[in-house]
Amino acid sequence: MSTSPSQTPGSSQTPDGPDGPDAPDSSDSHLLGPSDVRELAKALGVRPTKQRGQNFVIDANTVRRIVRAAEVRPEDVVLEVGPGLGSLTLALLEAADRVTAVEIDPVLAEHLPTTVAARMPDRADRFTLVHADAMDVTELPGPPPTALVANLPYNVAVPVLLHMLAAFPSIDRSLVMVQSEVADRLAARPGNKVYGVPSVKANWYAEVKRSGAIGRNVFWPAPNVDSGLVSLVRREPPKTTATRAQVFAVVDAAFAQRRKTLRAALAGWAGSPAAAEQALAAAGVDHRLRGEALTVEQFAAIAEHRPTPA
Repeated sequence: MSTSPSQTPGSSQTPDGPDGPDAPDSSDSHLLGPSDVRELAKALGVRPTKQRGQNFVIDANTVRRIVRAAEVRPEDVVLEVGPGLGSLTLALLEAADRVTAVEIDPVLAEHLPTTVAARMPDRADRFTLVHADAMDVTELPGPPPTALVANLPYNVAVPVLLHMLAAFPSIDRSLVMVQSEVADRLAARPGNKVYGVPSVKANWYAEVKRSGAIGRNVFWPAPNVDSGLVSLVRREPPKTTATRAQVFAVVDAAFAQRRKTLRAALAGWAGSPAAAEQALAAAGVDHRLRGEALTVEQFAAIAEHRPTPA
């Protein structure tokens, strides 16, 4: 593949009308548009797969919007998970000091540096590609990441996000694009019907909020669901003598049987319903409540009072 932008597959742009991907202006010539994405995929023999949740962004306006929403700064080292053909990667390189991308697909991982070199030769030395499963990544080359920005595959979005937040405490801001339903769950507050394990665990690491919606027509192929942006700003975890693993064990137990009261749902965790009630009382939590009513701080308090096995 030639590194000349004029010879890179997909050098043309195709407008989709006012409600779809627009042809970028001349300043966007290095970004990927609809024709670019399809031609690159064809040249590489890539067919998006449901197994890996591959839906490639084909709209320059959308990737620019994501970068703005992420508040990427010139000094940022951005970690991107699942860069695919590089639509978002190129926009991130415009704004950040460096971008490190983690890609599991061997064909996409091998070719992405070529795309970056062809379209942004003056920034290519600030891009690093890591060919790996994101769930296996615990260290990265170069400076530690300060921001996470990613279009996460729907089927692994939550575990990947939580893993990255745990593995890289240097990340102080994240913006992820996920299925709209997942976005709602991540950003839900106690008392909301979709508040659950993702909500509590994400809140352990960060202040979480919805940051907008993304339509289906900016992807190729178009998914069957809408997408949403979720912003996470790192904060200190709750002050507690319990470890994160201990707190998360309480969260998992509480929501494994979310229709049950905490006294019943935490019986297995505590050893018995009576022991669960005792731990809840010590933590100042009403045993008649359900998990969906509790904050992450309350879960941490419960974890501190797990009964010692006899």
